[in-house]
Amino acid sequence: MDKKTSKQIPIGGIIDKPKTSLLNKTGDWKKMRPVIDESKCIHCAKCVLSCPENCIAIKKDGKRGDVNLDFCKGCGICAKECPVGAITMVEDK
Repeated sequence: MDKKTSKQIPIGGIIDKPKTSLLNKTGDWKKMRPVIDESKCIHCAKCVLSCPENCIAIKKDGKRGDVNLDFCKGCGICAKECPVGAITMVEDK
């Protein structure tokens, strides 16, 4: 079996516009979602820094914003990393 060169292989699909997660909401399959107890939150931003999907924002005043559930996958890392236990994971309905 002869190996083909790159010029001999037919062109497959062409990606003319790359995708971005901002256009593709990916949080609709999660089983759990984070709920933040505002009375416990010390705005340390550990949840923001630990979120692999970057769905917890920092507001202009430097405090933590809301969780964007359109992109949250429910992994629970934010709850695990919260030093004061302000984040709990609840069943997503």
